[in-house]
This record gives sequence, C-alpha cells and structure tokens, in this order.
Amino acid sequence: MDLLPLLLVVTLCVLQSSSKPMEKKDRVQHDAPLSKKEHDDEENFDYDHEAFLGQEEAKTFDQLTPEESKERLGKIVEKIDEDHDGFVTIDEMKRWIKHAQKRWIYDDVDRQWQAHDLNSDSYVSWEEYKNATYGYIL
Repeated sequence: MDLLPLLLVVTLCVLQSSSKPMEKKDRVQHDAPLSKKEHDDEENFDYDHEAFLGQEEAKTFDQLTPEESKERLGKIVEKIDEDHDGFVTIDEMKRWIKHAQKRWIYDDVDRQWQAHDLNSDSYVSWEEYKNATYGYIL
C-alpha cells in the first residue's frame, strides 16, 4: 500500500516532464502593417510612401514632378509638425501615419456606402443591402 502513493507521484512527475510546453505567448503587441508593399529601404520606397501618405495620395505623388512633390511634401510636413518647432518628432510622425490610415478607411467606407445606397437617400435598406451584396438572386 505504501507503494501506491509513490507510484502516483512518480507517474505525475514523468507526465509533467514529458508534456508538450504551452504555446509561447508574445507579449509584444504588433501593429497592423502600414502598407501591403514589401518593406525594403535599399531598393523600394513604395512601402514608406504608402505608410506616410496613404494609398490614394501615394498614387497621386507618383504622377508629380520632383518639384511638385517637394512642394506638396513641404505642406504636409507643416501639418505634421503640430508644435510648429520646425522638427517632426517620432510621436508626431506616428500620429500622422495613423491619421493617413484612418482617412483611407473612412474614404473606403464612404465608397462602400455609396455602392450600397442605390437610391442615394443616405440610408441603406435591407433590400438595397441584399441587392448590392448578393445581387438579385434572393
């Protein structure tokens, strides 16, 4: 009878030591990617352009001459420099990038809303949603 508790303890120790470790939890919260472009500072600046300007604005900048780009970027930097000290801090840059991302999201929501609001009354009825989403199948 004295062997039973000892056998249970040994069995539990063996099971514990041979069990698979839990999945490692990452303590760092990773932000969503700033762009779908590959990030390579040596070869390609599209990632930075999209993160900084937003997708639509980056497409516009690709069409501008270097002089026009510098002029527009100067105006944007003035907007980014919230305390008007002539320098852009990391926090100011982060806030600007988040602003650019949110602007793109809101613009996309507006486009989607207009696509679903078939009679342009600023409301999306169930019929409009159903027709825009599923077509006239239902």
